[in-house]
Amino acid sequence: MPSLMNRRAVLAQIASLLAAEAVSAPAHATSPSGHDAPRPQTLAMAWRPGAEAADDLDPHAHRIGILQLDWAQDRRAWTRVLTVPSRAHGLLADGRGGFYAVAARPGDWLVHVPADEADTPRWLHPGRDEGSPRTFNGHLLLSVDGRWLYSTETDRSDGRSWLVRRDAQSLRTDSAWRLPGMDAHQILLDPGSGQLLVALGGIVRDTRGRKTAFERMAPALLLVDAVQGHVLRQWTLADARLSIRHMAWSEGGDQPLLGIALQAEHDDRNERLRAPLLALWDGQTLTLPIRPRDTEGAGYAGDICAGPGGSFLLSAQRSGRALLWHPDAPEQMIRLGELLEICALCSWRDERGPGLLMGAGRGMARWQGGQAQMLPWPEIMSPDNHIAVLL
Repeated sequence: MPSLMNRRAVLAQIASLLAAEAVSAPAHATSPSGHDAPRPQTLAMAWRPGAEAADDLDPHAHRIGILQLDWAQDRRAWTRVLTVPSRAHGLLADGRGGFYAVAARPGDWLVHVPADEADTPRWLHPGRDEGSPRTFNGHLLLSVDGRWLYSTETDRSDGRSWLVRRDAQSLRTDSAWRLPGMDAHQILLDPGSGQLLVALGGIVRDTRGRKTAFERMAPALLLVDAVQGHVLRQWTLADARLSIRHMAWSEGGDQPLLGIALQAEHDDRNERLRAPLLALWDGQTLTLPIRPRDTEGAGYAGDICAGPGGSFLLSAQRSGRALLWHPDAPEQMIRLGELLEICALCSWRDERGPGLLMGAGRGMARWQGGQAQMLPWPEIMSPDNHIAVLL
């Protein structure tokens, strides 16, 4: 674990970086008191009302919708709220103020929610509407031209993973490609090659999506042809008990890096708690930049997003910590904050510079330009794992 002095030095360096970016940004609005006025934000979210636990497949317990946050006025409100047939997971902005949402494994629904409340949401239930033998794995990717929607899915009969290309308007299947393994999760575009990167979690699951047979885990990072669906290359870590799940591209660093959030599934509890949270891919190799020596991350990263200056922010969900990795201090994780049940993360940039959002059990935290703020949720609720900035 880095010393307190080292932590302070790195935090000071990060604060200086944010300040420099803020100084170089264009002039922006201020509040009547003369202080910077943060811009209101519009987010897509998934959640469960109330504080009670509910089954992931409960058809009445889960919601998706748009959350309006006015940071300057301390206001928050829901719009476009829908009850969904089961727990939602990944949320994806459509580029027009609306969003796509998809079921967590092993759900059977996909929906596009337009920004305009006059427009009816478009639903697809592949099992019923297409006779599909597959269920969703919780993540989507929209092609650059907006024509295609990619989804990761699982075959009900054998648990094998598929990558499916869908029409972004009709939501229906255009092509389906079998992947070499199980538990495919998030998908991102590789801008260098124009191909797709797929996080293969590698965990064997039963028909309800519950983890089993950990000794058979085989996680990998896949590079997949976006047109033909061929697996072009794949990378693995030496430790097969580190599940590869969520990914984000760095922003503003010396070179683009793919940050990968890891979830440890070791039999030994101590080994699991001390497992690394982050892997990096530079286009050629997959590496572990840090080997933790304590339990700060508890071996489980719920989400990841880009931070300033080529850094990554990870949510150590089980230890309640927001941890920042920075390329200028590559052997350290810096504790940016402590939030109960932190998970959903998102970064953005506006005229005030780069900013970070952190969703937790009691509200949404915002960090920008060295300033931190938090708004409680509009109601008692349990937020799901991801958020998406729409406006």
